[in-house]
Amino acid sequence: MSTYTIGRAPGLVVEIADRGAAVRRVEVTDPAGRRRNAVLSWPDPDATGAGYLGAIVGRYANRIAAGRFILDGTTYELATNDRGQTLHGGPQGFDTRVWQVVETWADSVELGLTSPDGDQGFPGELTARVRYSVAGDTLTTVLTAVTDAPTVVNLTTHCYWNLAGTAPVAEPVLDHLLWVPADRFLPIDDVGIPLGEPAPVDGLPFDLRSGRRIADVVHAEHPQVAVVSGLDHDLLVPGEGLREVARLEGGGLALTMESDQPGVQVFTGQGLPQPFPAYAGVALEPQRHPDSPNRPEWPSPVLRPGELYRSTTRVTIGAPDGVSLD
Repeated sequence: MSTYTIGRAPGLVVEIADRGAAVRRVEVTDPAGRRRNAVLSWPDPDATGAGYLGAIVGRYANRIAAGRFILDGTTYELATNDRGQTLHGGPQGFDTRVWQVVETWADSVELGLTSPDGDQGFPGELTARVRYSVAGDTLTTVLTAVTDAPTVVNLTTHCYWNLAGTAPVAEPVLDHLLWVPADRFLPIDDVGIPLGEPAPVDGLPFDLRSGRRIADVVHAEHPQVAVVSGLDHDLLVPGEGLREVARLEGGGLALTMESDQPGVQVFTGQGLPQPFPAYAGVALEPQRHPDSPNRPEWPSPVLRPGELYRSTTRVTIGAPDGVSLD
């Protein structure tokens, strides 16, 4: 398959593959002036193995319970791929597809994908696009989609971040500091489906408002941590529009993520596929809440003809500012 490189040193240099529209490399300048890659990826750009490394996931990111939802009175049965649930769009989700390059520029690239009516069980023909743009130390990802029939959409980027670098081996990110300004989270059952309404984070390992080492979170004694051996939970960030939703610090660098989505799925990388060790990277996935097609009281994932789905994520990597890890 083909890859495309955008940006320039000493700022970010980002490599994108057309398979999965995946981010394969995010090169940054470390405190010593050396270049390092801050995301996990498969050595072979044609690989479509487990883990969704760097890919755009959809048509519906995260899980839909029992692979089923009702829209406008019609029940849709989806392909399932995770213990009876539909995860990240099903077994042939957008991460497995070769996206078509729409246009390239010096510092940005846009790719597109058409998902036919009935793809993995989802209704409507969906046309999705992703534009990656680099400006200095900032990578902006804009996801858009239109449909010819009512459907549900939830797209996100699935990068695993390791600010200490991934070569020659990605060491665990347990000493990274993670900050998420979320006051609530979604408790889940043993297959990752929300149990009910959001719960306050106060006094729990999910309270990341002041920053916590990832090791302290994944080793905390709490039944919701034990159910997935770490975090694989949706954290609800107050506010609307583009705002800061996460901050990560490690390896002498700091990453700030902004998004316009209502939640951010935090996955601490337990159970990553070989050859990556557990906790080799942390995924921060801005998105609609899991199983929202079956939860009408939550922000709606429904997209209708004539409407535009749009999701923006902005990641900036640079020198730490604030809490020290020393």
